[in-house]
Amino acid sequence: MEQKLAGKVVLITGGARRVGAAVTRHLHAAGANLVIHYRNSATEANALRDSLNASRPESAITLACDLLDVSVLDGLVQSTLQRFGKLDVLINNASSFYATPVGSITLTQWDDLIGTNLRAPVFLSQAAAPALAASDGLLLNIVDIHGMRPLRHHPVYSSAKAGLIMLTQSLARELAPHVRVNAIAPGPVMFPETGLTEEMKDSIIERTLLKRRGSPEDIARAALYFASEAPYVTGQVLAVDGGRSANT
Repeated sequence: MEQKLAGKVVLITGGARRVGAAVTRHLHAAGANLVIHYRNSATEANALRDSLNASRPESAITLACDLLDVSVLDGLVQSTLQRFGKLDVLINNASSFYATPVGSITLTQWDDLIGTNLRAPVFLSQAAAPALAASDGLLLNIVDIHGMRPLRHHPVYSSAKAGLIMLTQSLARELAPHVRVNAIAPGPVMFPETGLTEEMKDSIIERTLLKRRGSPEDIARAALYFASEAPYVTGQVLAVDGGRSANT
């Protein structure tokens, strides 16, 4: 792959598994140095780090923390700066996802879903803003098409992602002109590990215009676009969803 991000430094939350890992690998292949945040996925995070460093020595590190603890978020940024000297791209990818039907919502669920999907991106973005401004960098949020179109039985998750979409647009105004702020809204590219039957998955795919499931690499390519080929794009949400959001 062409080294479009050679010398750039990327911090990605939840970068050890699933879509986050695909984005991590893709940006690393484009030349970026990676800071891979994780909470519980130490085995996966360290294996990914070692794989990246095997192909390009000293190009990736891992950092563990619970994003619900706002007090540690500045430390993620400072550790990135201490290791690589700058920060060019912050990707708010980490997310909790599960159903919360009305009548069963608990305060713990509210705190978790709002905390991971909205509160942590607010405070991590705030902590990273000076470093991103110094490098004319990019803040990229991974949102969801259900932040624009609610998912049945998921009112808290959908509300959190709707908030993250508004945060994207708000921060684009607040951090201009030195920081671009954009978002990617995935459709059915990787289903949750629990909670959906095969029939439910088939129904979701049927509602896409392309009648097929996407892949984590589709999201990774969109992330590379924003990081390397979109210097005049900010405040935008790109739906990578096979046309699901256009299918009314």
